[in-house]
Amino acid sequence: MIEVRLEKLLADRGHTFYWLAKETGISHSALWKLKHGQLQAMRFDYLEKICLALDCQPGDVLVMPNEKKRGSLKR
Repeated sequence: MIEVRLEKLLADRGHTFYWLAKETGISHSALWKLKHGQLQAMRFDYLEKICLALDCQPGDVLVMPNEKKRGSLKR
């Protein structure tokens, strides 16, 4: 499963989820679900807002664990 690295990005920048919600306009509940892996899909506009607020790239927010990178797709 793709990992969401919001906690680390926020901690590295000295910000909280509350700050991110206020800065981006994304609801606290949506960010909570994202933090706890309960979202099945991520809206591109959310990803864009998060990246702009944290001055990062999508690849900094969403990371594929190494063990899943190869050979995990059923053909």
